[in-house]
Amino acid sequence: MKNEKRYLAIYEQVKDDIIEGRFANGSKLPSKRVMAENHGVSVITVEHAYELLTEEGYIIPKEKSGYFVAFDDKDIYTGTVSGSAKVPGSYFIPSIEHSDSNPQSFSYSIYAKTVRHVLSEYGPYIMEKSPKSGLLQLRTAIASYLERSRRVSVSPDQIIIGAGAEYLYSLIVQTFGRDIIYGVESPSYQKIAKVYTAGGANIKMLKLGSDGIESDELWSGDMKILHITPYRSFPSGVTASASKKREYLKWSKKTGGTIIEDDFESEFTPSRKPEETIFSLDEEGHVIYINTFTRTIGSYIRCAYMVLPQKLLSLFGERTGFYECPVPTLEQLAIATLLDSGNFERHINKVRRQNRKKRVD
Repeated sequence: MKNEKRYLAIYEQVKDDIIEGRFANGSKLPSKRVMAENHGVSVITVEHAYELLTEEGYIIPKEKSGYFVAFDDKDIYTGTVSGSAKVPGSYFIPSIEHSDSNPQSFSYSIYAKTVRHVLSEYGPYIMEKSPKSGLLQLRTAIASYLERSRRVSVSPDQIIIGAGAEYLYSLIVQTFGRDIIYGVESPSYQKIAKVYTAGGANIKMLKLGSDGIESDELWSGDMKILHITPYRSFPSGVTASASKKREYLKWSKKTGGTIIEDDFESEFTPSRKPEETIFSLDEEGHVIYINTFTRTIGSYIRCAYMVLPQKLLSLFGERTGFYECPVPTLEQLAIATLLDSGNFERHINKVRRQNRKKRVD
């Protein structure tokens, strides 16, 4: 097995051991040397696995003492907390400027070549009107991309294409209505609250702690929709730990609420593996996943997508299915081609390598 696969296998095994309670919260993990001997790998391989577990908040390193489990899936979900202490495994990523510009720009020559290929391949078809949910070619390409890169298994029918994330926020309000409370992180990207308010929704700003929304704010509120940016909330830079992600899911299960997972920019994580999405952890259909190509490709791409759980398809179809897709056919075909050709993922991997290098420097 290649070293790249070995550290991921160790990461998955230790993560499962932590989640299942075989490594209890606060307990010490085997040293890197012992773990390496047990698995027949190098210490560097184990170090990479432990780095991933640390980044996601499953463990925490203590100088000259080793690594300790920082994941608690029991005590923090009672809904009776009196305050919000810092979760041991939480970590903070400095915020970057949030704008429509993309400093880690996609290759112009590759994009131009892709558009020329689409024009040649599809001809007059690019002048056709897109289906209301978006072209099947793009929705299929996104579904395949999510499967291989994010371990998210969905069908093209679960995907809705829109002209930017803000357009998709408005569909959410029209689907769930204005008579419920929408919880939004505070602070957060200001357009999120503005779009919900403009749509007539009642919003409640929920204070962020060191690793996500404060537990007392989460459990004492009467929200039915919870809009979160778990990777890196703007402008705070707060990233949700593994424990906090599961707390959000516990909240949705106990309250019957729906989570809007706004996954903006997570592809550019400096981590050695893609970020763990809340959608991939959800087993009961309580999470709606949103992402956009505006950041990953460029501001000239006004295209985002929303992934719905199966049980919400009929509701969205009934209340918003009559809207025309606002993204031109040419643009959708170009993005689909970038995804299918591998050019999109090569760009993502290049930027992630650059970000890792910057973090080391």
